[in-house]
Amino acid sequence: MGRTVEWRWFAVIGTLLVAQSFVDLTPEGPWNSRSFSRGMVGLAGLSCLYLGWFRWAFKRKGIAPTIDLWETPEQTWKTVFAVGLVFLFSVKFLTVFGLNQYVPEPTGMILTLLGLMTVLNAIYVGLLTVGPLAQSSEEE
Repeated sequence: MGRTVEWRWFAVIGTLLVAQSFVDLTPEGPWNSRSFSRGMVGLAGLSCLYLGWFRWAFKRKGIAPTIDLWETPEQTWKTVFAVGLVFLFSVKFLTVFGLNQYVPEPTGMILTLLGLMTVLNAIYVGLLTVGPLAQSSEEE
């Protein structure tokens, strides 16, 4: 049997680093800015969370979710699209209900970036698997 790729440490460390970005415990660092240090720690946490998710979802090391790694891209691209929309609507939700004052300042920008990248990935996979760019049986 093959070795399983460990993802839990990335998830735990990422969660701790992102949670730390909600409190002001970071040093000023060489740039003399505690908020910048806090943001860097939060971004490192998001990176760890992404790596943990990738290893959990695809059972291998890597960073790019290429189509050949997906089990059923013809169906799952819709779920990925919905997740991207959830990211985008969460920004609107935070703004409309005034909850953006309780999260770090760049949260809206980061969630928008994640949402747009996720939606773009889903559209790309949809176009290649069931859309006009899909290979027909005549071409194979």
